[in-house]
Amino acid sequence: MPSQGSDSRGLEAHQGETLELAAADVTALVAYARACLPEEACGLLAGIDGVVARTHLLTNVERSPSTYTIDPREHFEALRQAEREGIELLGCWHSHTHTEAYPSPTDVAQALYPEWVYVVVSLRDPEPAVRGYRIVAGKVCAVTLVIG
Repeated sequence: MPSQGSDSRGLEAHQGETLELAAADVTALVAYARACLPEEACGLLAGIDGVVARTHLLTNVERSPSTYTIDPREHFEALRQAEREGIELLGCWHSHTHTEAYPSPTDVAQALYPEWVYVVVSLRDPEPAVRGYRIVAGKVCAVTLVIG
């Protein structure tokens, strides 16, 4: 199971906020991130009330080892699917191929949705790390991931 503890910055969780993910979903994110190497992988998380019901493994149109952009058509389809299912987009996820599971300055600058949780899957170490963050006005706060 990937590590999900606090990062090296010792951030406090965002006001006790949690995001719940099934262990199978975390395993799928890590597997997809590995399959996309050497490029970053990315996708969306949909659910309700902080519980992820659907993970979307999407295309990184940048095809880059250090940045990502979710394919806009796939993003729109994930949004439409969530609406049909009566859930909402809770956040996005992406991988870091050689750095820790913490938002990069580029990630922070591109974080447009303050209500989203941004999940980072790091493949830097042999044991992947998966962590969540809220990014609001350039400030990064940890969100506790509950994996079950």
